[in-house]
Amino acid sequence: MNLTAKSAPRAALVVTAVAASLGATLIMASSASAATTLGAAAEQTGRYYGTAVAAGKLNDSTYVNILNREFDMVTAENEMKWDATEPNRGQFTYTNGDRILNHALNNGKRVRGHALLWYQQQPGWAQNLGGSDLRNAMMNHVTQVATHYRGKIYAWDVVNEAFADGSSGGRRDSNLQRTGNDWIEAAFRAARAADPAAKLCYNDYNTDGVNAKSTGIYNMVRDFKARGVPIDCVGFQSHLTNSAPSDYQANLQRFADLGVDVQITELDISGSNQANAYAAVTRACLAVARCTGITVWGIRDSDSWRTGQNPLLFDSSGNKKAAYTSVLNALNAGGTTVTGTSTTTTTTTSTTTSTTTSTTTTTSTTNGPIPTGCTASVSLNSWTGGFVATVKVTAGSTALRGWRVTTSLPSGTTVTGAWSANRSGDTGTVNWTNVDYNGNVAAGQSTEFGFQGTGSGTGLNPTCVGS
Repeated sequence: MNLTAKSAPRAALVVTAVAASLGATLIMASSASAATTLGAAAEQTGRYYGTAVAAGKLNDSTYVNILNREFDMVTAENEMKWDATEPNRGQFTYTNGDRILNHALNNGKRVRGHALLWYQQQPGWAQNLGGSDLRNAMMNHVTQVATHYRGKIYAWDVVNEAFADGSSGGRRDSNLQRTGNDWIEAAFRAARAADPAAKLCYNDYNTDGVNAKSTGIYNMVRDFKARGVPIDCVGFQSHLTNSAPSDYQANLQRFADLGVDVQITELDISGSNQANAYAAVTRACLAVARCTGITVWGIRDSDSWRTGQNPLLFDSSGNKKAAYTSVLNALNAGGTTVTGTSTTTTTTTSTTTSTTTSTTTTTSTTNGPIPTGCTASVSLNSWTGGFVATVKVTAGSTALRGWRVTTSLPSGTTVTGAWSANRSGDTGTVNWTNVDYNGNVAAGQSTEFGFQGTGSGTGLNPTCVGS
């Protein structure tokens, strides 16, 4: 409910099936090439596998070791919410949110922002406002926080839990709702203006199956898409007991069919059927081409908001549970690849302490041992002394069987880590080649890899050669 209390190429088998409407690719991994961590296994089909993180636990070595090893997406549990980031009106503090974000970026992970507006966990001063005064405060909060993290956040939960439970399918009564029924739309427009590169999501609970609440949200998203309101994704919290609804996958698919990504954002499952239920949820996401990732709400059972229910993938001592194995096996079994859902926007934000730039450099090439056209573009998140670069490789009119990207690092810059690519060298001219699971790229489709480094990431100028 999102409350404060929780708040080996030889053996690889690749089967490609093109879905008529989505151009999806089905990837099936053999045991010889199976990934051994959740994040790596999810990346085989272009997805992420993330977790919620509390800043106060980043000094816990067991916690941090699991986080760094297993997950490739991070969500702050409470540190980016309204009460944490603006405790007094107009006075913003980002210390703990920045700590989580910097830990993630420094370890090659992306970040989901959670959450800009929510009827709970508002600071006391906001709870006492109403009408136009609250509306102005809301929009300023969205603008200021999204601007602070501009270019560093993969996706924002712009609005959280705005629909009521029960049979009405309508909005929840809250001080936010009482500022006018257009408040959600206004929040999404403000978030887009503040951070054009971030995906903008609506997030809620008890929406896992087709019911009145999920249908109310579905109708809102359909209306937003029809009118050009900027919404990119819908989050399904999925706090479950024993199993997901029988129409879980169908519900994800109907939202995806509206033209938005779907993400499982706060997954935890209690009960005796835990391992099977986790596997079923994972398979459902893998079956929907626009289900871009899964986040579990915490790492160990002792970190969960569901005290005593043991709903997570690691026990309180940090040992892998049967549910962990079921998820890893499901991810390695493969599914549809995520295709054709990303956009690149050029933005630059400077402060006294950091600079964030998202840029695109595209180079077409038809040279190489087996000439095939491809392009490469880079999105760069930088701060003082370091950066994370995400490189998109896009096939031309002919499918790729493999690719090589070359980047030029400035003097004094060193690559310190990378994912979803092999590399030769750490400084100067660095060549990147595909790994087992992302060399086959359908015509017109894309795959991504990334790396982090010390120094400056400017002037990478990626070029691509396909085969």
